[in-house]
Amino acid sequence: MSAPRRPEDDQGPSAGDPLRPGSVAPPGYDPPSTAPPPRGVASAPDARPILASWWSRVGAFVIDAIVVGVVATLVIVLITGAAGGVGFLGGEATGYGGIVLGLLFSLLVATAVALLYAPMYMARTDGQTLGRQAMGIRVIRANGEPVDFVWSVLREVVVKTLVFGAIGGSFTFGLAWLLDVLWPLWDDEHRALHDMIVDSRVVRA
Repeated sequence: MSAPRRPEDDQGPSAGDPLRPGSVAPPGYDPPSTAPPPRGVASAPDARPILASWWSRVGAFVIDAIVVGVVATLVIVLITGAAGGVGFLGGEATGYGGIVLGLLFSLLVATAVALLYAPMYMARTDGQTLGRQAMGIRVIRANGEPVDFVWSVLREVVVKTLVFGAIGGSFTFGLAWLLDVLWPLWDDEHRALHDMIVDSRVVRA
């Protein structure tokens, strides 16, 4: 038969208990983890990152598209201007062939800028682009590892651009790309389809 409970039994940890304020924990006691959230990430009172809204992601996408367009245009103008104009590949007498080759070259430059811009910038800022910085958001990895260049290429170029944009979009008449863009609207963690594949989240910075 157990002893009757005393009033002091319900008053919290007793003296000597490692959880009691001001007490000394015994050897081998492992307190609960109180690690802070990742640097540069806004967090809720329970230390979980605050997820970015869909509109902030769209705003960042628009700003980054403008940045890519401006940078690509500057690169094309500098290169073609130094080489004698858009039709420089056709020689002095610029014909249709030279113009077509010049436009193809311009398209190649624009594509290279678009594919390299995000990974290079994200690797330097741990998950941000100029657009994301302007909107106050960043990309993080769910496992807590840093956003490096190789992983950024996987997310931004291979999965996001090629799988859902170029390949998936061409076979589904753009439906795969549209679903990827709209998926955060109903996902409980605001993830796009490419976020699910690479296990990333977009959070407030």
